[in-house]
Amino acid sequence: MIANQYALIRREFWEHRSLYVVPAVLGLVIVLIEMTGQAAISAFGTQIDMTLLSASNIDTHQRATIISALMTAFASLFLIEMWILSVFYALDSLYAERKDKSILFWRSMPVTDAETVISKLLTAIIAIPIVTIIFVALTHVLVLLVISIWIGTRGASPWHLIWSAVPLVDNWTATILYIFAQALWLSPFVGWFLLVSAFAKRSPLLMAVLPIIVLPMLEKSILNSRFLFDAIVVRSVHIPISHSVDFDKLFSKDALAHSVDHGISLLGMLDIGRFLASPGLWLGLLVCALLSAGAIYVRRFRDES
Repeated sequence: MIANQYALIRREFWEHRSLYVVPAVLGLVIVLIEMTGQAAISAFGTQIDMTLLSASNIDTHQRATIISALMTAFASLFLIEMWILSVFYALDSLYAERKDKSILFWRSMPVTDAETVISKLLTAIIAIPIVTIIFVALTHVLVLLVISIWIGTRGASPWHLIWSAVPLVDNWTATILYIFAQALWLSPFVGWFLLVSAFAKRSPLLMAVLPIIVLPMLEKSILNSRFLFDAIVVRSVHIPISHSVDFDKLFSKDALAHSVDHGISLLGMLDIGRFLASPGLWLGLLVCALLSAGAIYVRRFRDES
């Protein structure tokens, strides 16, 4: 079973190269934008030198906070990219094999429909997050190296300004936990997209998105209820993994002032116990399992001959 899943997940990366090409392109674009920005501001030589001199004299906690803000901004872009990629992958994974008739070949292999659908589910909620984490770390390192080289050419000390303050372990650990938390929390949507991918004859994106938009509106107008709105809209934007902290305020003026004496820790702001104890997590995983079982059933009994 494990060997089959490993082989099937490798097949997904072979057939869907966007799973690693898209995050690689995003990371490259971020690095190029950083290089372009540094080249642009280099024209302000005197002002840059004064800024670097001032930065050399500020507290380590402040420098760590500024670097964390930069790293968090880049990681947030990868989080958005990961979710978009997961949606389009899940919608295409079962639909494409029926469209090009490759399902007839794969059914001739000693692999069950359940194993195939499970491999696609695991790709969406485990493999894609792992690839995202790898490219987040690579992008962070490359950006910091580019900044270090630029700082060195200005006569400042990259070790003092960057590497002595950068909280790599804290940021990367928090990023890993948050990425997997997001993947698990949004798993019901992945299950739904897989079911639509297995069922749709055409336009799977439209068939998947239309009910998500229309049903909460009908529920609100007819029943004056918010159950579907909370289950779909609120769930997609709110993950109960933080200590009741608004991440939009994480780098506010007050937070930066507090960091002078105490610093900040992204990892310390996450509450894994609260997340794992959330009924919404386990209910969502149950819904994901049921929808995935539906995708298995549809794939098994659909006639593609």
